[in-house]
Amino acid sequence: MDSVRSDTDRAERRIPLALKILIAGGFGAGKTTLVGAVSEIRPLQTEEVLTAASVDTDDVSGVEAKSTTTVAMDFGRITINDELQVYLFGTPGQDRFWFLWDELAFGALGAVVLADTRRLADCFPSVDYFEQRGTPFVVGVNCFEGAQRYSAEAVRDALDLDPDVPVVLCDARDRQSGKELLIALVEHVAQRRAEPVAAG
Repeated sequence: MDSVRSDTDRAERRIPLALKILIAGGFGAGKTTLVGAVSEIRPLQTEEVLTAASVDTDDVSGVEAKSTTTVAMDFGRITINDELQVYLFGTPGQDRFWFLWDELAFGALGAVVLADTRRLADCFPSVDYFEQRGTPFVVGVNCFEGAQRYSAEAVRDALDLDPDVPVVLCDARDRQSGKELLIALVEHVAQRRAEPVAAG
């Protein structure tokens, strides 16, 4: 009887499956904002105030109002059900913190690359990183107020993305918009895994 009860207890205390998703992109693209908008818990943030010491290091053109920067990572969580949780890891945007990326990317299901059309070139390193690693990713075009709007196809052409990489217009501040971006990534990953491997 005790063994039956312990088996039942173990089943009830089963650890949920965890999926890891990276949120990447250039400096000021909205990574911290996106993690905060969709996370069900208060997100862990490693934001530090920009100081005069970073003037020659951090290019704030186009995002002059930005006063803080992520120096390690952002972390958030979304519970899908009792058996599935999604963990979000926001990467730092500046190249001096890229040494952290390999650790953050380990075991990731895929990535969201946030693009700011005011500084579109800033997301090239993220795109290159995930392409070289073979990590599935989607591009989320964060539509900032006052910024010129471009179509998803115009952004795809500017970034020279493969035709199968989803490009989604989004608002990183909006929870529903963020969820749609994550759903687009999960669907993209599922589609890639369903594709037959080409004969060599």
